[in-house]
Formats: sequence, structure tokens, C-alpha cells
Amino acid sequence: MGSLSIGHWLIVLAIVALVFGTKKLRTVGSDLGGAVKSFKEGVGVDSTSASGATSSPTTVDVQAKDVTAR
Repeated sequence: MGSLSIGHWLIVLAIVALVFGTKKLRTVGSDLGGAVKSFKEGVGVDSTSASGATSSPTTVDVQAKDVTAR
């Protein structure tokens, strides 16, 4: 009871599209995308590594110890 189903969201989306028009929504979407892109550039996050992976992987040398009992 408090959550909205996918049908409710589709009705809300249709009403918003009727009120504002698809051209206005497309303009708002592209403006929002540009703002996110410029924010990422300002922070220094590369758009290709937005998934959390670094663009230049680092290596870690691990030496194995001989743990067998003598």
C-alpha cells in the first residue's frame, strides 16, 4: 500500500507529457545530461570509468610465504 506500481508511473508519465509536451521534456533531459557530464568533468571522473573501475589499473606484488611445517 504506499508504493506505486509500474502502471501508476506510466499514467503519471503520460500526464506529464501532456502537460509539458515531449519537446520540453527532451530539452530538460538533454540539459540534465549535460549538467551531469560537466559535473563529472569538474570532479575529474572519466566518463568511460563511471562504473567504478579505474582507467589505469594498478598492480600489487604479493609474495607467497612457505607455510609448510618443518
